[in-house]
Amino acid sequence: MRFLVLGAGAVGGYFGGRLAEAGRDVTFLVRGPRATALAEHGLKIDSQLGNFQAPVQTATADHVGGPYDVVILTAKHYDLDGAIDAIRPAVGPNTAVLPLLNGLVHLDKLDAAFGRERVLGGVAYVGAVMLPDGTIRHINRLSGIAQGERPGGTSERTRAISQEFAGTPVDVPVNENIVLEMWEKFVFISAMAGMNCLMRGTIGDIAATQDGKSLILAALAECRAVATAAGFAPRPEPSKRLDAMLTEPGSPNSASMRQDLEADRRTEADAILGDMLRRARSFGLAMPLITAAYCALQVHENRLPH
Repeated sequence: MRFLVLGAGAVGGYFGGRLAEAGRDVTFLVRGPRATALAEHGLKIDSQLGNFQAPVQTATADHVGGPYDVVILTAKHYDLDGAIDAIRPAVGPNTAVLPLLNGLVHLDKLDAAFGRERVLGGVAYVGAVMLPDGTIRHINRLSGIAQGERPGGTSERTRAISQEFAGTPVDVPVNENIVLEMWEKFVFISAMAGMNCLMRGTIGDIAATQDGKSLILAALAECRAVATAAGFAPRPEPSKRLDAMLTEPGSPNSASMRQDLEADRRTEADAILGDMLRRARSFGLAMPLITAAYCALQVHENRLPH
């Protein structure tokens, strides 16, 4: 299969780099300066699961070179319109678009742009950052993608994508209920990002306070109520693991939204917390903690230069 990965940042660079390491046909659609840097130094991954550095194939907006079999989309929500324009030449009649954005709000835009039949469901499980020198640093041992057909079941193309990642450090099973998986990640990221940003601390920082654990569990309960009302009640076993993860003493876990907040950058607050809150209100559900977190992030966004 021919893969196009939009960008070579933390998430796209990591997953695409693992495909390149395994000798798969993968091209990174990047801006000119990143293309130059990759040509000079190659793509570099620093990881507990194995380091990698090698030249990779790149494309730029003036010569995308499609169509491709799979386009992996890892843009930020606020860059989605530009991302759609960038990958449009890469998408042919049989191309599968695999978005790895958090939340759900991106699906409607991608369906409108490319047709619902081309857009898979996807969830990224990886902790990675891009360092100033362009190195992708993998900061934990999570290394997986959940992907599948949104109506459910399996297909030839989802099985083929899974097979392309075979033999790499990335676990990519075919998920037969990918929309539920996306809702579970939506619950997770909304609660974690909301509390990290509202409290300005890691999970460990919050858990070390008198009421931190109970507040995190309350935020999770708010988000789970929305998922349940939407018909995607989170499963018990993943929920237990999530409760433990988000109340773990000393945990360094913190959402990238908090990093953006503290660096005075734009955040994905509207596409994650705002969307969760709008869905809650459509069901008549109150979300006091998520409302407070979203309000705090709106104050931040309103202070940024426009």
